[in-house]
Amino acid sequence: MRIAAAPISWGVCEVPGWGHQLAPERVLAETRDLGITATELGPAGFLPAAPDERDALLASHGLTLAGAFVPVVLHDPGHDPRPETDRVLDTLGPDATLVLAAATGLDGYDTRPALDTKGWTTLLANLDAVSARAAARGRLAVLHPHVGTMVERREEVELVLGESATGLCLDTGHLLVGGTDPLWLARTAARRIAHVHLKDVDAAMAERVRAGRLGYAEAVAAGMYRPLGRGDVDISGIVSSLESAGYEGWYVMEQDTVLTAEPPDGAGPRDDIRASLDHLLETAV
Repeated sequence: MRIAAAPISWGVCEVPGWGHQLAPERVLAETRDLGITATELGPAGFLPAAPDERDALLASHGLTLAGAFVPVVLHDPGHDPRPETDRVLDTLGPDATLVLAAATGLDGYDTRPALDTKGWTTLLANLDAVSARAAARGRLAVLHPHVGTMVERREEVELVLGESATGLCLDTGHLLVGGTDPLWLARTAARRIAHVHLKDVDAAMAERVRAGRLGYAEAVAAGMYRPLGRGDVDISGIVSSLESAGYEGWYVMEQDTVLTAEPPDGAGPRDDIRASLDHLLETAV
């Protein structure tokens, strides 16, 4: 399978104050030791900014770049996201996906403003403009419905499906937290799915986040995301549906984690990722 990893599974995140941040060498070495051969980029500053330096570091661990998660403001008529996304696109290799999140412009993912008609029109136009610029460079851009962004809830996902030509990143966790059944989406919109983030979820805790009774970061720190097979997401059904529909993109092991301190050598997030890999390879191939 086309399996990649993401630094957020080791607690490395762009949100200020998210938690203890592990060094790239440890994250990349543990990714390699798990038998994974590709990774997403992580937040700005995690890997070297210069593409040749970054690629050399990845290659020293037997890794290639699978994608770059880029939160960008798309809904503000006074903000042009294209220079920002162009800079990222110009550093990506042909097999790496630009994974866009419709950022609010605020830090973190616990609150978000409401959008009016003009905001939605701007968001959808900017999304397709960025996607077209990616395609002109021979690259792929997708939108990642994500908790605490402007595209979070099912009605927002459906609006993007109906009013935009851009493909989606199917994140099994963020979709469920936002109120979209990821298996339903995999079955009904497989042709629009071009990148996948796999995570399992405690559905009861997700419902508390959706209802506003628990903050997103607090829920992540409390273990809302589980190793694959230990939560309430039908990972096997989702992967089977996508494969049957001809999906050819990445499956990224991407389980948001908050660390409070440096884990001892041989322990920490790597154990959960190994359990997730075992479950995926045993049940979903």
